[in-house]
Amino acid sequence: MRREIQISTAAAQLRDLGVAPGDILLVHASFRALRPVARGPLGVIEALGQALGPSGTLVMPSWTGDDDTPFDPATSPAAEDLGALASVFWRLPGVLRSRHAFAFAARGPAAAEILADPLPLPPHQVASPAGRLWQRDGRILLLGVDHDANTNLHLAELLAGVPYRQAKHITVRRHGRPLRIDYLENDHCCQRFKCANPWLAARCLQLEGTVGHAPAKLMRSRDLVETAVDHLQNDPVAFLHPRGTGCQDCAEAWRSVAPGG
Repeated sequence: MRREIQISTAAAQLRDLGVAPGDILLVHASFRALRPVARGPLGVIEALGQALGPSGTLVMPSWTGDDDTPFDPATSPAAEDLGALASVFWRLPGVLRSRHAFAFAARGPAAAEILADPLPLPPHQVASPAGRLWQRDGRILLLGVDHDANTNLHLAELLAGVPYRQAKHITVRRHGRPLRIDYLENDHCCQRFKCANPWLAARCLQLEGTVGHAPAKLMRSRDLVETAVDHLQNDPVAFLHPRGTGCQDCAEAWRSVAPGG
């Protein structure tokens, strides 16, 4: 049976990994991998707050995954696959949340700026929370998850001009009524986002350690995006499973690529 990790221990682990006071830190996490931690998900959030200090800004994904219901930042739940930390975080006092369906939540001095953009289409463009984190030289922390959860790689795809787009829609409320908006998104299964591990390792740009009971990875958003863009400019479909390998999400993305692409 795993021993319970104290909040002070988790905070020390974060500092040992490289999280520093004043950081703007985007966290993707699996509490199941981290646990048990004193006070549960709240304890992990407290440890992150201790490591960042009052000058730091903590950011987490907070979208719903519901394309057919207008988003309400005060009541719409975060998607289940974002995990327990994300579900708890947006509800806490002092936490701000985007006012659009591709929401992030943030607490700290840079929170309002990170979340300021209106509905971004596609979701992870420069004028989005992911883009603002990149512009502000924020850092990304993966706790018990890998790069397939790393949304900033979608930003790298857009900056690199990848050739694939999938038809998507989102529902907003306009003049008191639901309104469907159709758009194209650089989407796929995201499993090959894990290519970022050897890419970053080759440039010594990813710090690795343990937080709670989970493997943890820390990197600068700018390093991640720059490295991915470099690789995507040489191979624009590097993040797609090869044609015919049985991945339906990637097959859908391939169908949008011009013949010979």
